[in-house]
Amino acid sequence: MAEAGDVSRSHTLDTLSRDLRALGVEQGDTLFVHTSFKSLGEIEGGARTVVRALENAADPGGLILMPSFNLLADSRMRAETWDPGTTPSTVGWLTEFFRLLPGTYRSDHYSHSVAARGRNARTFVGGHRAVNGRSSPWDRDPWGKTYGDDSPMVRAYASGGKVLMLGVTYESSTYIHLVEVICWHRRRENRPDAKYMWIDRPALGAFWEQNGELRRGRVGDADSRLFPIRTYVDTLVEEVEVRPEAYSKQGASSRFSRRLPAEHNSAQAGPKTDSPIPGGTPDRTGRGQYPEGG
Repeated sequence: MAEAGDVSRSHTLDTLSRDLRALGVEQGDTLFVHTSFKSLGEIEGGARTVVRALENAADPGGLILMPSFNLLADSRMRAETWDPGTTPSTVGWLTEFFRLLPGTYRSDHYSHSVAARGRNARTFVGGHRAVNGRSSPWDRDPWGKTYGDDSPMVRAYASGGKVLMLGVTYESSTYIHLVEVICWHRRRENRPDAKYMWIDRPALGAFWEQNGELRRGRVGDADSRLFPIRTYVDTLVEEVEVRPEAYSKQGASSRFSRRLPAEHNSAQAGPKTDSPIPGGTPDRTGRGQYPEGG
């Protein structure tokens, strides 16, 4: 693994692969990857080398997932412009590069699509129009449950996947939306009209950083983290349920929370916007002008 002070050399396929393995990536892993391409430093072969290193570290039998979200500033345009084959990812240049590679498959969801390469990739992301599972504020016809049982992110949670963060903060952690969804549904068991609570990601990320089961190190030049998705989500759900006031994003909650129908059919009634984020388009820094989390 690259030393903390060694941030000037060029990184290769072999050195990145070694860094990933030293961080804890193993053969057969399912990895949900958030990354800032720029943070990795100078890479021989560019973005293709980064993708190959991810594949090398997790092969044989690995599955690489990346967010491929369509987070246009005008949320009404997301569905109107959506085409799974042509709509660009708005959450970082590397995610768009990854989407365009031959052999990458993308889930069909107008705003929170996920792209995949590797073991059973096509099947893994193929159920995003299914309507089983928990509702969320982004659900709408004709798409399925954004964080439903057959969505790629919940499948990764259920199948023992890991989150890999390369040079990004917890502001990029989309899995905190799954924490929100789970907590909301639990509150609705006793209060069917309970409002959706938007979570302060940096605050909850700080809790995980101090108390969570994670590994840290450098991949290339990037300060990186690796941790199991299920442990991450379950730990954060427990913490939010004990101390919701510590993590409630009050500004977002008052402005964007809406009541959804008690039967969990939010396709027509859900909010038409995500948590408040600035408009923008992806750039070659690898992070774009949107947080990856959406």
